[in-house]
Amino acid sequence: MRYIVTGTDGKLAGRIAENMLKEVNPVDLIFTCPSIENLDPEKKATWEKLGVTVKQGNYNNVEEMTQAFEGGDRIYIVSGVLLGEARVQQHKNVVDAAIAAGVKHITYTSCVGASDPAYAHVYVTPDHTATETYIKEKTAETGIYYNFMRNNLYLENYLTVGVVFAMMSGNKWYTTAGEGKATFIPKDDSARVGTALLLGKGENNTAYNICGHESISQRELAEIISELSGIQIEYCPVNHEAFYEHLDSLNIPRDWNGDFSKSPVPWCSNDMVTNEASIAEGLMNVISDDVEKLTGEKPKGVKEIANNFSYIWEQRITNWKDMK
Repeated sequence: MRYIVTGTDGKLAGRIAENMLKEVNPVDLIFTCPSIENLDPEKKATWEKLGVTVKQGNYNNVEEMTQAFEGGDRIYIVSGVLLGEARVQQHKNVVDAAIAAGVKHITYTSCVGASDPAYAHVYVTPDHTATETYIKEKTAETGIYYNFMRNNLYLENYLTVGVVFAMMSGNKWYTTAGEGKATFIPKDDSARVGTALLLGKGENNTAYNICGHESISQRELAEIISELSGIQIEYCPVNHEAFYEHLDSLNIPRDWNGDFSKSPVPWCSNDMVTNEASIAEGLMNVISDDVEKLTGEKPKGVKEIANNFSYIWEQRITNWKDMK
C-alpha cells in the first residue's frame, strides 16, 4: 500500500506527512507540494534520505499531478488556498489526477456544514460543498472510495492571528462572533484524524465532523490570553460593517484576489467576517466525538496548548509568515 499526501509544504498536510513517517515505511510514501522550490530544502533532503518520494504536484497541472501520484493507492487531499471557482477547479483537477493515476481512496479536507444549506452563506463553504459533490459523483462513476474530514475553525488561528490583530489594534479584540461559542479544533488533532483516515481507519464513503471537545467563546479566549500574557486584551464584539472597516485598517483585502502585499495574513475579510459571524449564529458549536473515535484520543483544550504560542506576544509578531 502506498500513501500520498498533498500540500506537504503547508502547516496541516506537513503535520500529516510527519505523522505518516511514524506509521509506515517511508518508501511507501509520496509527498507532493504545489512548488518544489517552496519546500524547505532541508526537510526535502531528510524525507528523500528516508526513502520518501517527493514530487511537485501543482493543483493547476493535472498531467504533473497524475505523474506524481502514480503508484499511490490512497491519497490525502488538503484543500487549496484560493477561493471560489478557481479553488473548486483546482480540487477537481486533483481528484481527476488521482483517479487517472489509479488511486482507490480519497481523504479530503472539508469544513463543518459542507452538506448543510444553513452554512451556504459562510464564504468558504460553497467551495467544499462543490468539491464533496464532485468526489461523490466520481465515486459513483469509478468505484473509488472517500472520506471527508469536515474541520471546524482552527484553534491556533485564534491563539496566533487573533492575538496579533488585538496587539495591532491597541489590545482590542474585534470580531463579529459576539457571545457565540465554537468547538475549535487544534491542527495537531486535525492532522491525527487526517493520518487515521489516510491509513484506512474510517468507514468508507463517510464524512466526519472534526471538532474540539470544549465549547468556548472568543471572549473566553481573550480572557485566557490576557491572563497568560499579562496584556489586558479588551473583547470588542462589533457588527459586520465595523469589522470590515477594522480589517480594512489592517490592510486586509475584502476578497481573495485582492492586494495582500501589506496584509498581515493571507486571508480576505469576506472569509473572516462570515466565519466569525457563523460563530454568533451558533453554526460552529458542533458537538462531535469523531476525533476520539478515529484516533483514540480527545483533542486538546485551549489551556493545554495556549502557552505554545506565547512567542506571539513575547516577540510582538505582526505577520503570519513569522508564525510557527
